[in-house]
Amino acid sequence: MTADRFTAAVDWDGWSGHSDDPNDEQFGDVVAETDLDDASAFEAVLVGEPYDGGVLGRPGAREGPAALRASLAGVETHHFDAGPVRSMADLGDVATLVDGDGDRPVSDVQSAVREATAAVHDADAFPVFLGGDNSLTVANAGPLLADRSLGVVNFDAHLDVREPRGDASSGTPYRQLHEAGLSAYACVGARHFETSTAYHEYLRERGGTIVTAGLAGTDPLAAAERALDSMAGVDAVYLSLDLDVLDATAAPGVSAPTPGGLSTRELFAALHRVAVDDRVVGFEVVECAPRLDRDGLTAEAGARAIAHVLSARLGEEGRRD
Repeated sequence: MTADRFTAAVDWDGWSGHSDDPNDEQFGDVVAETDLDDASAFEAVLVGEPYDGGVLGRPGAREGPAALRASLAGVETHHFDAGPVRSMADLGDVATLVDGDGDRPVSDVQSAVREATAAVHDADAFPVFLGGDNSLTVANAGPLLADRSLGVVNFDAHLDVREPRGDASSGTPYRQLHEAGLSAYACVGARHFETSTAYHEYLRERGGTIVTAGLAGTDPLAAAERALDSMAGVDAVYLSLDLDVLDATAAPGVSAPTPGGLSTRELFAALHRVAVDDRVVGFEVVECAPRLDRDGLTAEAGARAIAHVLSARLGEEGRRD
């Protein structure tokens, strides 16, 4: 059975809207509980990945899924252009992570989680993975390489193309995916002075696209278009959000907060533009670390990012900017 790959580690009594106004429809009011066998009855499914064994900076991202759910529950479902978001469910958390990762190598955890995420991709529903650290991007996007050409648009302060030294980490996912056959890669929001020359050259040699935080902050829609232009010719696009792409003032609760990042408004505009592309087949939010957060800012930003992407994919009045 595929259902045993997930555990309902969700407080369903608390997975409800926060408003007592009967006209307020919040995500907590429309998200249903389901298992993988019934996922195709919904247009989108949430999957929790409580893991931070691969993090290079400060730990805490294993608590991200619970914080993102709690924040999303109180967000209104209505987007002014796309209309309300409905028809979505929560599969719970990946069981192998809830059961405990112990001292397993990160690469072994990636392989174990990939078995679960492959089954999610096979279901007829748009997957939203709630991280967790960035090392699990390999497990989340990797199954898509099996039968199509794949590009990744990654909103991130860092390129994450480090060479694994002894083991994988949150800094190695796109090197690993390139080695597995990734066709195109664009990093939106990359910061000056946050990467090594060798990694910039590695990505340039492979035709990767870097859209710096300066451009993305000045014209987020142009930044999104540039990222999509670099996806020309690929069959599918995977969309990733590392919350450290936001300025440290907007997202202090990440492994490596730094100044000079995007505002939430800039991020949401660019995310929505990418997400309306019909080739986008999955989305993840990683590196939300509630214990490092301040006033819930990071979890709130992540929850609204999810809302913007879902409105672009599922909004009842169509996909409009």
